[in-house]
Amino acid sequence: MGGYIVKRMLIALPLLVVISFLAFVLNHLSPMDPAEIILRAQEVPVVTDALIKETRAALGMDRPLFVRYFDWLSSCLQLDFGSSYVTGKPVWSLLGPALLNTLKLTLVSAFLIIVLSIVLGIVCALREGKWLDLSIRGFSFLLTSMPPYWLAALMVWYFSVKLDWLPTSGMDSYSSYVLPVTVIVIGYAGIYFRTIRSSMLSNLHEDYVLYGRACGLPERRITLHILRNSLQVAVSVFGLAIPILLGSTVVVENIFAWPGLGTLTVKSILSRDFPIIQAYVLVLAASFVLFNTVSDILNAVLNPRLRKEF
Repeated sequence: MGGYIVKRMLIALPLLVVISFLAFVLNHLSPMDPAEIILRAQEVPVVTDALIKETRAALGMDRPLFVRYFDWLSSCLQLDFGSSYVTGKPVWSLLGPALLNTLKLTLVSAFLIIVLSIVLGIVCALREGKWLDLSIRGFSFLLTSMPPYWLAALMVWYFSVKLDWLPTSGMDSYSSYVLPVTVIVIGYAGIYFRTIRSSMLSNLHEDYVLYGRACGLPERRITLHILRNSLQVAVSVFGLAIPILLGSTVVVENIFAWPGLGTLTVKSILSRDFPIIQAYVLVLAASFVLFNTVSDILNAVLNPRLRKEF
């Protein structure tokens, strides 16, 4: 098992290096010079070519690309992502609190999505073709077809404006989690539970289920075996749930004014604050690689054959 983990890590490291390089060259994809962006953010009245050249030299932007990349990468490993072009503050001082706020929203949502998906997947699989299965799937199709921004606006109007039950924005109390978490859970639980249902149904028709019933095993024990075998698909799906949610909360965070990564990133894109955008892309991509690696390791724990095939 140790060798399998080492091999997975060795595969992940080159991928992280490639991702970090692509995040770094974001600066060079903009038609606007980063030095000019900094000067305009500082409200310099007249931006001349000489001033731009001086700023580039002061920030080391006139050095070779790969030299700057390796300096930036070594700093990133120490959580030093540079300074914001707009505010001049260290990027991590802005990104860290925003990441923490997004993680709070993401972890609560991911927990509810996983629990709800497993419960609904089991219920629908055990009641295949019955009215309960058809009703749950039909209702989930209806909810997941609603655009998140429309659903969020509708919930704000009804629960916050009309009924005055919940806050419209911010994260001042536990009640602030209700609306954004509900929007996220509705959007993803309806997708993930169908994966669990399909995996459960494929295992329900396996020979070991027939043999177990023929031997007189309790139905609850057979269901637990089916669920355990179905978890291999679930682990792969849910393993990427957290990074997917980290990257897809932009709309929800901006509608509910949640001070997280989504809100910070939109502001940074509008102001062309590249150091923050670079750090966001790097953190998000690294989380995808990390959680994908962890899910592969968990699958290997559940299914020893995967370790032999690797």
